[in-house]
Amino acid sequence: MEYVLIIISAIFVNNIVLAKFLGVCPFFGVSTKVETSIGMTGAVTFVMVIATIVTYLIQHYVLIPYKIEYMQTISFILVIASLVQLVEIILKKVSPALYQALGIFLPLITTNCAVLGVAILAATTDGYGLIESVVFAIANAVGFGLALIIFAGLREHLDLIDVPNGMKGVPIAFVVAGLLALAFMGFTGIA
Repeated sequence: MEYVLIIISAIFVNNIVLAKFLGVCPFFGVSTKVETSIGMTGAVTFVMVIATIVTYLIQHYVLIPYKIEYMQTISFILVIASLVQLVEIILKKVSPALYQALGIFLPLITTNCAVLGVAILAATTDGYGLIESVVFAIANAVGFGLALIIFAGLREHLDLIDVPNGMKGVPIAFVVAGLLALAFMGFTGIA
């Protein structure tokens, strides 16, 4: 039951993008096409889950025992940067089209605060062991992807309708993102 609560809470109630406002840069930058959003979701999911596992182990087996918790942010960023480089190399070999579509946003996963935020939350939340941290990371990645893909679908539909000139582009995207965040607030109290 605890895992179900972690999953529901991370995906719907405390969505990393819409409730905690982490990862907003790729949320707005990559969400113009659903296909690109799906690719970004896959890349962020891989990096977020592996980074959470590695950073959890670093936190509990290196930083805490040696009383160097103050090195947490630096060490976590180094782990995330290394994983992003790995994803970049894999995508370049496996899917050059997706690699080109993601463009500058792939290296920006390194500075995606959602990845770092989930890693820090998973490593420092009391009562979370390694398995709970992995479930937490997967659920947050799913929540990130859900928000990103829904938003991309909405933005694709916005391109098909007549929007006033002053609201085209980013202004209407902010309005829609706010409405999407309000819709997700409806899940508050479930978990």
